[in-house]
Amino acid sequence: MAANYPLLDVVISLLYLAFFTLWIIIVAHLFTDIFRSPDLSGGGKALWVILILALPLVGSLVYLVARGSTMHERRALDTAAQRAAFEEYVRTVARTKE
Repeated sequence: MAANYPLLDVVISLLYLAFFTLWIIIVAHLFTDIFRSPDLSGGGKALWVILILALPLVGSLVYLVARGSTMHERRALDTAAQRAAFEEYVRTVARTKE
């Protein structure tokens, strides 16, 4: 089998695998942003998901152009809310230990 699959083909296959893995990570981030976005309605979320699944490259690029500039802001707000909830939980637990 090794004689029928030269080294260059192995390298190209690994590059395809790396790009496919990166693609899955990007789509996962896009879906996470879509479903956590409070300013989108249910129909809007459904349309974005259908667009990304039906036309993966075009849909992802259109999403990044249309809503990519605020992705970091939504992520920062989610992180701040999680941190505040954690700190409040720690305060309540620390008070019960006294």
